[in-house]
Amino acid sequence: MPTEPLPTFPPGFRWGVATASYQIEGAVAEDGRGPSIWDTFCATPGKVADGDTGDVACDHYHRWEDDLDLMQRLGVQAYRFSVAWPRVIPDGTGAVNARGLDFYDRLVDGLLARGIEPYATLYHWDLPQPLQDAGGWPWRGIVEPFVAYADAVTRRLGDRVRGYATLNEPWCSAHLGYGFGEHAPGLRDLAQALQASHHLLLAHGAALPAMRANAPAARHGIVLNLYPTFPASDAPADAAAARRFDGFFNRWYLDPLLRGRYPDDMWAAYGADAPAVEDGDLEVIARPLDFLGVNYYSRSIVAADPGPQGLSMAPPPADAERTEMGWEVYPQGLTELLVRLDRDYDLPPVFITENGAAYPDAPGADGRVDDADRVRYLERHVAALADALGQGVDVRGYFAWSLMDNFEWSHGYAKRFGLVHVDYATQARTPKRSARWYADFIARQPAVAAEAPA
Repeated sequence: MPTEPLPTFPPGFRWGVATASYQIEGAVAEDGRGPSIWDTFCATPGKVADGDTGDVACDHYHRWEDDLDLMQRLGVQAYRFSVAWPRVIPDGTGAVNARGLDFYDRLVDGLLARGIEPYATLYHWDLPQPLQDAGGWPWRGIVEPFVAYADAVTRRLGDRVRGYATLNEPWCSAHLGYGFGEHAPGLRDLAQALQASHHLLLAHGAALPAMRANAPAARHGIVLNLYPTFPASDAPADAAAARRFDGFFNRWYLDPLLRGRYPDDMWAAYGADAPAVEDGDLEVIARPLDFLGVNYYSRSIVAADPGPQGLSMAPPPADAERTEMGWEVYPQGLTELLVRLDRDYDLPPVFITENGAAYPDAPGADGRVDDADRVRYLERHVAALADALGQGVDVRGYFAWSLMDNFEWSHGYAKRFGLVHVDYATQARTPKRSARWYADFIARQPAVAAEAPA
């Protein structure tokens, strides 16, 4: 099946798949789960394509054992899932919902029984609605409830989970949720988005001591979505615009986490919209990471613009391949991004925590899903990852996004990222050609060796 020579990775390298709670679990009103901001957002007319919701999604809450069996058949070595805060602490604060935490306890035990390493993300965007009612991420009071939630989860799951990420893509939580209105809770206010970004990072750092105390043998880190950024031309104005966009998207998160400060140029650019930061906050944010999770999908091309933002996104080359999301397929950007991170920062070990593509997959007459575009996408990105390792970047694992088709946020069920096709009417799972390719690729890698301790 492989169409290109397969690179070989170190024996300790982990190959996995990733999902997120609201995108697959369903069961939004079962076993004591409370409402999240995404339940509210989905119930607001016009916010989600076709009026779709995560009420059922992939029904993973009931079908988790079959889904773990499927992963085992694919030879997956690791599984990155997220824990739903509203399932564990329905009001966001207060008593732990035992039935909710029991679900993740069973899930972790089920993974270990099948020889699959669990990697948990504590926050993948499904904030309990009562916390949003209290002010959401722009409210400084949200930090303490997040620490209590992280403490409850890591106390229960402990070192059975190999790695914990505090947050998934805080840029999306802050800017898509509070700045652009595209994600829950659907607000449009730059100052609130920037304050949310600060409190997200502060909550991350504040939670680390309890997490490390509860699971001392696990790795603890954070997941960022990062985009290598290029000017649209050699013009100095385009170069300056690309630098600003890199600051907005990448450095605003990387610098406080890995350097203990916000980038000076962005702080000056934000002016009165810059967040309120108290003494000691940046020391908390910059607590050492055991790993950095990197989600990579494409690159950004930026041009100067006379409008109020001073920049705009330029289109990729006319002959560029695109996914169904309209994103350019640019695998070499993964190499470029990782080499840049390794050059510019004192970088902890890296995991590629998401990488994948949406294509209009549909079963053929024989019932098979021949997603050749996704196979080529994976082949080229795996090769780009091998190039980064060859240049000395310490990458420890790769998680394909996603295990299966799922609720794709404001796009509803219209976009399919999965290695496994889901018929939402019947919940039937059908491994695509890409799943078979990935299984074959993993089987050709060296036998799994024990990972070095954190």
